[in-house]
Amino acid sequence: MKSIAHISDLHFGRTEPALVEALLAELKALAPSVVAVSGDLTQDAHSAEFAAARDFLDRLPAPYIVVPGNHDIPRHNLLSRFTKPFSRYRRYITPDTAPLLVQDGIALIGVNTARRLVAHWNWSHGSISPGQIERVRETLRALPRGLLKVVVAHHPFLPPPDAPDTKLIGRAETALRVFATAGVDLILTGHLHRNFYGEVTAHHGRVRRPILVAQAATATSSRRRNEPNAYNRILLEGDRLTLEPRRWDGTGFVPMPPHGFEKVKGRWQAQPAAG
Repeated sequence: MKSIAHISDLHFGRTEPALVEALLAELKALAPSVVAVSGDLTQDAHSAEFAAARDFLDRLPAPYIVVPGNHDIPRHNLLSRFTKPFSRYRRYITPDTAPLLVQDGIALIGVNTARRLVAHWNWSHGSISPGQIERVRETLRALPRGLLKVVVAHHPFLPPPDAPDTKLIGRAETALRVFATAGVDLILTGHLHRNFYGEVTAHHGRVRRPILVAQAATATSSRRRNEPNAYNRILLEGDRLTLEPRRWDGTGFVPMPPHGFEKVKGRWQAQPAAG
């Protein structure tokens, strides 16, 4: 069975060491096909934090894809923020802020949604540009048929079920309409430090094809927002996909009730999750 481990909001600089080690041990034991890291590797984009994040990535037991988050841009050094926002990320993590990874029948494409400046007082919000949207479309169109197509980004495309007015990524619906025509199956995001899942047509009425969204809580930091640390384990078997949140209970990551889906005539339908 193929699987994706989706982790987010590591926040090195505010991590809890026991969580970091437990997560690495868990991933080694479960042996995912690929690890997707959806941004905020650091707390304040300091060199020492990036070095710690680099060490973490080097210890992952599977191929991985990683994108930056808003905390990976300098917050306190405005000169660096505006002139070279991703210089440390590129130096320590990867020079590629728009990665593509095809592994074990899964195509993961990363989108950098962090911005040095947005037209809003809260610079933590993100957006996706028309050029990035077109790149996803062109890249996925060139890939072979039969792959599970996954977009990895930091900022949310769906709000939490109990907070429908949550600020979403800029151009969310425009991007989702293109993603739907490009055959995107799943979107992995973070930023909110909330764990939930959804399907985009329930919130974005002009999107005509279902796309699943898995939102991850913070995996390893003390910056919890009334939720335990958690990550997502995504199991793939044929046309069946199971989303399994795994939450920290103080001693280890334990599985929560899973959510099952099956692709029927190219469209995801909710099904009882495999036990």
